[in-house]
Amino acid sequence: MKRFALALSVLALFLAYGCSKTYYSAMESVGYDKREILSDRVENARESQKDAKEQFASALDQFKSVAAFDGGKLEAVYEKLNDEYEDCKDQADDVKARIDSVEDVAQALFDEWSGEIKQYSSAKLRRSSEQKFAATKKKYNGLIRAMRNAERKMQPVLNAFHDQVLYLKHNLNAKAIASLQGELTSIRSNVDSLIKEMDKSIAEADSFIETLE
Repeated sequence: MKRFALALSVLALFLAYGCSKTYYSAMESVGYDKREILSDRVENARESQKDAKEQFASALDQFKSVAAFDGGKLEAVYEKLNDEYEDCKDQADDVKARIDSVEDVAQALFDEWSGEIKQYSSAKLRRSSEQKFAATKKKYNGLIRAMRNAERKMQPVLNAFHDQVLYLKHNLNAKAIASLQGELTSIRSNVDSLIKEMDKSIAEADSFIETLE
């Protein structure tokens, strides 16, 4: 059920992303401007990253327990580990889609803002708007950089998870467990690094949201 809900969420985001101009116009017609949409999407991306952080930590715990396996049905162990991997993959897809949606509305907002600055007849107001634009764009660039860094950290972890799950599937024996034990240190290091990047990105999101309020 969780995986299905995530898949629907990602699909909805991609559909919205494909017709964003129409969507923004429709939202603005009911008083919901791009700044508000950006704030909401950053919040959603932040929450998605929190969920991903928890999911990857959960998967790591499961890998640790499998590495300590000392008897039982390996098929059941494989199924549990594969479920954790699939959940991580789905969560990573959701994070990417959320970040893409943030970039889309941010680009639309900054393009609009940049064009409207030229419409000022007052030099004083124009300079003030230019300063706010530059400050907001700088803050946003820091945010999106942190988000993309965290996103990139997910793929090596997913690759490692996938390799071990696949190896376990093809070798349901003590050799597969030994392989996982040998890789566990590297996997743990990658997950720890990912969680640190996620925490940085979440903090950047909190800070950016404050600038929009």
